[in-house]
Amino acid sequence: MGHGMAARILDAGYALTVIAHRNRTPIDDLVARGASEAYSYSELADSSDIIVLCVSNSRIVENVVANLTSSLRTGMTVIDTGTSSPNSTRALAAEFAELGVTFVEAPVTGGVKQSAAGELGALVGADHEAFARIEPLLRTFCKTVHHFGAPGAGNTAKLLNNLMVFGIAALVTESFTKAAEAGIDWQKLYDVVICGSADSGVLRRIIGGAVQGDFKGYVFDVNGSLKDMRYFCEMSERMGGVTPLAGAVRDIYEQAVAAGHGERLLSELLAPEVRAG
Repeated sequence: MGHGMAARILDAGYALTVIAHRNRTPIDDLVARGASEAYSYSELADSSDIIVLCVSNSRIVENVVANLTSSLRTGMTVIDTGTSSPNSTRALAAEFAELGVTFVEAPVTGGVKQSAAGELGALVGADHEAFARIEPLLRTFCKTVHHFGAPGAGNTAKLLNNLMVFGIAALVTESFTKAAEAGIDWQKLYDVVICGSADSGVLRRIIGGAVQGDFKGYVFDVNGSLKDMRYFCEMSERMGGVTPLAGAVRDIYEQAVAAGHGERLLSELLAPEVRAG
């Protein structure tokens, strides 16, 4: 995701400095395209006015921020584009405000393909001045950019989106698992389902390849799904309580991780060896 976003920023003519997190391959490609590489967080901060984070959870965001804080300057902006806990986001925004630094959340919808094409969607939580300042940058890699309110609002909206995504994924997986047990032909079932109200992008990404034996269609792992459902349920607790449906969806992914499937893609939950287990 981060590679595609960074490439689009470069293509739009922005000067870009990158720092490696876990994987050097995207960094090497971006440097070949004209990006500069920083070898420390202080070096990254010294060369930047806006820092864009694309990491997998709030804990990592908080760790990166802890390493950045001493190097940040008044007037800088830090943007978190991952799906994070709204509570963590609000706390970081308040902490940065005391330093004269703006912390913005802009979790994105879409995947690697959409990132490379500049067709992500951004759900932004920021004050109005900060949103106006960063919107042109976000539009280099996003097709749709909406401002939802102050920090915390963007991730609240993103988690609502993800409840639908992972709820539908759970239903699709269970339906086609039961279809296999009942001897129902997946291809025939899929052909008629996509003609009706049960059709969805989630269904097509999971089952479109699975009917041909390809279980790599939904490029998002079970660990990430559980993380987001936990964030959703934590948010719901602060709003008055977790609904039975949200709790059930979270529990499905809890069980999948406990069974050793956390590193698998969502669509791989339909693979024969997983269903057999």
